[in-house]
Amino acid sequence: MENEWKKCRRILCIRPDNIGDLLMSTPAIRALKQTFNCHITVLVSSMGAAVVPQIPEIDDAIVFDVPWVQVNGTPDARQFNQMVKQLKAYNFDAAVIFTVYSQNPMPSIMLAYLAEIPLRLAYCRENPYQLLTHWVPDEEPYTFIRHQVIRDLELVAQVGAVTKDLRLSIQGNGILWPEVERKLEELGMDPQKPWIILHPEVSEQKRKYPVRDWINAGRKIVAATGCQLLITGKNNITEAQEIAKGIGGCAFSAAGLFNLEELTVLIKHTPLLLSVNTGTIHIASAVHTPVVVLYALTNPQHTPWRVASMVLYFDVPAALQSRNEVVKYVYRSFSAEDLPLATPDNIMEVTKALLELTAASSGSFEEPHALS
Repeated sequence: MENEWKKCRRILCIRPDNIGDLLMSTPAIRALKQTFNCHITVLVSSMGAAVVPQIPEIDDAIVFDVPWVQVNGTPDARQFNQMVKQLKAYNFDAAVIFTVYSQNPMPSIMLAYLAEIPLRLAYCRENPYQLLTHWVPDEEPYTFIRHQVIRDLELVAQVGAVTKDLRLSIQGNGILWPEVERKLEELGMDPQKPWIILHPEVSEQKRKYPVRDWINAGRKIVAATGCQLLITGKNNITEAQEIAKGIGGCAFSAAGLFNLEELTVLIKHTPLLLSVNTGTIHIASAVHTPVVVLYALTNPQHTPWRVASMVLYFDVPAALQSRNEVVKYVYRSFSAEDLPLATPDNIMEVTKALLELTAASSGSFEEPHALS
């Protein structure tokens, strides 16, 4: 069965969700590209598309906000039919559908099937029969839970695609640093003195960490480390200003100030990123910046990958908890575990500890294992 894939020259990777999801799929995309020496096109959302120019393994992108992933706009069935026609015109040899275990892959599988893409690979719980040519039964999360990177790598390994380079892929443009540094100085921050990033912005409200706790944690970090704090984000200017004001003179709001490419360079230069579980932690993993994550109890397999990190957890308010039965199953199992909590005191302690650790070492990491 693998021999069919060796002939592939144009492969479509379907990953129609957020920036972090796409970044976690980059080792698997690299495996496809290196193994088959092929042209890689990704089908991504308008959110995920922003990072595509910084991923060298991707040759082309098709931007489409699919109706089975949460988007801001109103889906139109005619757009789906148009996308089928567009994909047919590309004459892809194969399609790989990447999913989180809590997602139903069937809509993406059907899209590839209707586009008449000859080879189609995906995880799926139920037997897809003719919809997939290469079906991998999905055992997650009921048997085990793997990191998303491992999940994606093991999917493409089913057709013989492997790589020795397991890093997340993103290319920061170093030439932008002087401009980024100038913007920091205009804020009143001194980039030559110790500083760290606080990133409170979320793509989903259920991941939001309370502003009052950000302020409390920030004050404790300043008192314990003397670091300047830079609060970042894109559309959270009011929130970032409130956090900076609440922390005091060592905190600066940079929300809305940097585009994604500049943010990548900024994260690469900071000694540490303190963030909610969103795309920033995967950017940090890709550029080898240590991370402290305030992790909402959602999908537990999206922690930082192969980078010095510490993870603290907080609960999701009942009204915002997912109605997805798979996510609810995992939530119930994690609720029974003794997890380190994202209290302001704990945040301060692990931030200080990680700063000290990375200052004394090269930022070594332990390989993630399957979560049981």
